[in-house]
Amino acid sequence: MASYVLRRFLISIPLLLAISLVTFLFMQLAPGDMLAAYKQDPQMPREIIDKLEEEFHLNDPVLVQYGYWLGNLLRGNLGIAFTHQRPVLDVIKSRLLNTIILSLASMLLAWLVALPIGIYAAVHQYSWSDKLFSFLAFFGMSIPSFFFCLLLLYLASITGILPPGGMTSPNFDDLSVPVKIWDVLKHLVIPSVVIATGAMAGLQRLMRGNLLEVLRAQYITTARAKGLPENRVIYRHAVRNAINPMVTIFGYQLSGLLGGAALVEMVVGWPGLGMLMLTAVRAQDKYLVMGDLLIAGMLLIVGNLIADILLAYVDPRISYR
Repeated sequence: MASYVLRRFLISIPLLLAISLVTFLFMQLAPGDMLAAYKQDPQMPREIIDKLEEEFHLNDPVLVQYGYWLGNLLRGNLGIAFTHQRPVLDVIKSRLLNTIILSLASMLLAWLVALPIGIYAAVHQYSWSDKLFSFLAFFGMSIPSFFFCLLLLYLASITGILPPGGMTSPNFDDLSVPVKIWDVLKHLVIPSVVIATGAMAGLQRLMRGNLLEVLRAQYITTARAKGLPENRVIYRHAVRNAINPMVTIFGYQLSGLLGGAALVEMVVGWPGLGMLMLTAVRAQDKYLVMGDLLIAGMLLIVGNLIADILLAYVDPRISYR
């Protein structure tokens, strides 16, 4: 297993380089100038602008610029975020934890709710509860996330049960540690529910379909014919095999949740990477965009690696050498 993990990480290096090169080229082709805000400021001396262009090789060909950026990356320097006038690594670190909290909470909620519902719906196929859950699943997949988010924020502002947006309350710094945790959890409810709804609907339908297919298998009929209890047939034999395809989509869902979190973060005002990326793209902040996409690419690779390891754990027929 250790050698397999090492090979996967070695293979991911050229993949990340390809992602960074394509992103760098697209950012270069996009209209605009990353120093536009400096050039439009009448109080900014021209000498400073010329020095920045020379320091970051902005007047050189695009491949030369990429080469200098890559060299700085190998030294642990992602460049300067010009919109924040701070190192890119510092800007990303200040937002990354917020996005990870939101994404993990959404994923945990989606899986903990969707899998039991999918199992229940498959076991009680064509019952009124199965039809109800199917309707809710289709509703969750069809409703736009931004509209659902705005609807929940409106209800929160009317009822006052949950805070309408943001990550913390205005008096957050004055609260004790347990109250701070509770305050963040309350602000986390709306965005995590919105993000989890779409993922939850798809996972529920997949789990239901997989389990129905397994329940029609010959070995399930044989297990029932031997007189095994129905709960043991379902949860020990059928569910264990039906959940294998679900594990394989874990890695893709991790990066997908980050993409879905970006839009929700903008609507609720959650200070994560989504709002940071939007600001960076609009301002042509090339190095900040590159840093964000590298983080997203690494999460996709790590998520797929975790999915492969989990698949080997739940399915003894799979082994990595």
